[in-house]
Amino acid sequence: MAKTILISNITIADALTGMFTGDIFLENGKITEVAEKIGRTADIHIDAVNKNWSALPGFIDVHIHGAAGFDAMDATPEALAGIAGALPMEGTTSFLATTMTQAEDAIGKALDNASRFTSGEGQAEMLGVHLEGPFISTKRAGAQPLEHISVPSVELFGQWQELSGNRIRLVTVAPEVENGLAFIEAVSKSGVIASIGHSDATFEQVEEAVGQGASHVTHLYNQMSPLHHRNPGVIGASLLENALTVEVIADFIHSHPRSVELAFRLKGADRLVLITDAMRAKGLEPGDYDLGGQKVQVTDKDARLSDGTLAGSILTMDAAVKNIASVTNCTLADLVAMTSANAARELGLEHKGSIQAGKDADITILDEQFNVQLTICRGTIAYLKEELS
Repeated sequence: MAKTILISNITIADALTGMFTGDIFLENGKITEVAEKIGRTADIHIDAVNKNWSALPGFIDVHIHGAAGFDAMDATPEALAGIAGALPMEGTTSFLATTMTQAEDAIGKALDNASRFTSGEGQAEMLGVHLEGPFISTKRAGAQPLEHISVPSVELFGQWQELSGNRIRLVTVAPEVENGLAFIEAVSKSGVIASIGHSDATFEQVEEAVGQGASHVTHLYNQMSPLHHRNPGVIGASLLENALTVEVIADFIHSHPRSVELAFRLKGADRLVLITDAMRAKGLEPGDYDLGGQKVQVTDKDARLSDGTLAGSILTMDAAVKNIASVTNCTLADLVAMTSANAARELGLEHKGSIQAGKDADITILDEQFNVQLTICRGTIAYLKEELS
C-alpha cells in the first residue's frame, strides 16, 4: 500500500496560483489536497518550518540523451532505467528519452526499446521520445554524424512511430531541407511537436515552418543560422515568433550568460523551456566517453568531440535553474514555467506541471540557493539529501 505524505509549512510555487505558504497531501501517487493548513496525519511528514524551502512541480526535461553512464541509444531497458534512476537527484521527475542521428536500424532499436519501457517506483517517468535527427541540415550537424543525416520522410517517421508504440512526442527537423515543410505539416497534424533545430533556415523559412505547424525550437542558439541584421536567421525568428517555445541549455557554455538573459527577456518565462541535452557522462568523472559512436572528451565543465565541437552537455536541471536565476529577475513562478509547466502544456500533460489536487505527486523541494533537498516521483520519495528529522 502506497504511503501517504504530508508536506507542511512550505512555500508552494505554481505557475497558475503563484506562491503561498501551505501544506500538500499526497496519496496513491497523486496530490489530493493543497491548502494553507491540512489537519491530517500521514505515514511520512515533511515539515519545512524554519527551513525556507520551496515546493515546485517536478522538473520535466524534454531533451536528454543520457546520464550516469547510460544513453537512450544503448537501446536496452537497463539504459533507460539507469537514466530514470539518476534524474531525481537533480529534481527531474519526468523526461523525454532523446535519440540522435544514427543508422536507421540503430534508431529503430532505440525506439523499439522505448516502446516497452516503464519507469519503476522512485524513478523519473519516461514520458516518451524526442527524436533528434536524422532529419536535419548537414550545414548545422554539430555532434550529429553527417553520414547518417537523411531527408525528412513521413513514411519512415510513421514506421518509427509505430515501432515506438506511438511514444515519439517531439521531433527535431530542419525546415529548409527537401521535404522539410511537408514533414512538419504531417507530424504536427498527427499530434507530435515539430521542433526547428540543427537548421540553416532563413527567417522567412522559419516563418513558413510555423505556418505549417512548427511550435518548438531545439536548443536555441546552438547549431542554427545566426542572427544577422540583414538575415535574422533561425535565432532571430525564434526570439521574435510568439508561436515558438524555445529550449535553452543554461550551462553558460552552450550560450553566454547574457544570451540566456536575452532569451528570457524576449521570450518570457512562458515560452522558454530549460533542458540539459545531457549525454551519458553526466554525473560521472571526467574522461573519454562516446556519443553516437563518436569519442567524446569530458571535463568537469563540458563534453566535446576531438575537433572541439560541443557534444551534448553534463548539465543538471538544478544547475540550469541556479544559472538562469543568476542572470534574470525570474520568480519562483517563472522557474516553474520554465522547468515544468511549459513542457507539460506542450506535451498535453494535464496531470503534470503544477501543484494542484488531482495532479501527479511529482514534487521537487529546493532550498534558498536552489539546491535540491528532496524529490518525489509519483508519490514516492526518490531523492533525499538528508534524513528527515
